[in-house]
Amino acid sequence: MKKLFFTLCLSVIYLGGFSQIKPNETLVFAASYEVSGMMTNIAQVTMRTEPMNTAKKSYLHLSLEVATFAKWDSFFKIRDLYESYVDPTSLKPSLYKRNVFEGGYFKTEKYTFLPDGKSLTSVSKRMKKPEVTKNVKIGSTTRDVVSMVYKLRTVDFSKVKVGQAVPFVIVFDAKEYPVSVKLLGKETVSAGNLGKKECYKLSIGAKTNKLKGADKNIIWLSTDSKHIPCMIKFSIPVGVGQLTLSRATGI
Repeated sequence: MKKLFFTLCLSVIYLGGFSQIKPNETLVFAASYEVSGMMTNIAQVTMRTEPMNTAKKSYLHLSLEVATFAKWDSFFKIRDLYESYVDPTSLKPSLYKRNVFEGGYFKTEKYTFLPDGKSLTSVSKRMKKPEVTKNVKIGSTTRDVVSMVYKLRTVDFSKVKVGQAVPFVIVFDAKEYPVSVKLLGKETVSAGNLGKKECYKLSIGAKTNKLKGADKNIIWLSTDSKHIPCMIKFSIPVGVGQLTLSRATGI
């Protein structure tokens, strides 16, 4: 369960622009996990976009919350919040925040992306350990995981061939991770209050031990101009799970 959010965030890609992410959107997912051999709803994942203005600049505030349902809290309580403050047009991040509480484990983390575009400052604190500050070198297109989830929706997949894999890099736990996304084709899936949606079927691969199996980690992204993530299936060393869109508003 602790790898649920990281797996979701690997379901992303970086190419040219296509659709524009709108403010005041909300996407709500039901998260299921294999428990005793059965797929069981254990948590809710909520993604939101909100406009935010400062004296000098306008930002789009992207957030992703993960919370177990009350009946599962006594077994393994999760209350995670991930946030990214990005340019409304390019979705390039300026600030990333992470607050994690998972089964008694907690961690906070903040990235400040520096103006040179090649580095960031990471400040993190885990449990009762001292705060740690790091300067991390990154590539010019490296993004935090939240902004990359939304960047996915700006990709024109009509220009990607079936079987083509596209490499890119995300930063997580102050480390860069190479990730590739392969287009498998198109399928129609249920998308909550949006009904059935034709989707691009994308296979996620990464140089990490957090994902398991070839073409076992899949995201379905709607083929319309809104490019909504409708369903995600993942396989990790401790089990398998699924995120299914249940409600979308403001799109």
